[in-house]
Amino acid sequence: MQTEDFQVQNVKCGGCAANIQNGLAELNGIDKIDVDIESGHVTVSGEGLDRQQLVEKLTGLGYPEA
Repeated sequence: MQTEDFQVQNVKCGGCAANIQNGLAELNGIDKIDVDIESGHVTVSGEGLDRQQLVEKLTGLGYPEA
């Protein structure tokens, strides 16, 4: 299993975490998404993850890397 970690901006509440989880879940190969609201840390686990695709999706959702 592959893991990618991101430090993102604009994570302020549970709704933000849900937006990130729902948005990233649309991508292929993702098994698990963890969002830490306090730190803005996002961890994505799965197979065949494309870091650039994940960054682009997070940015498109309004959560660019910090």
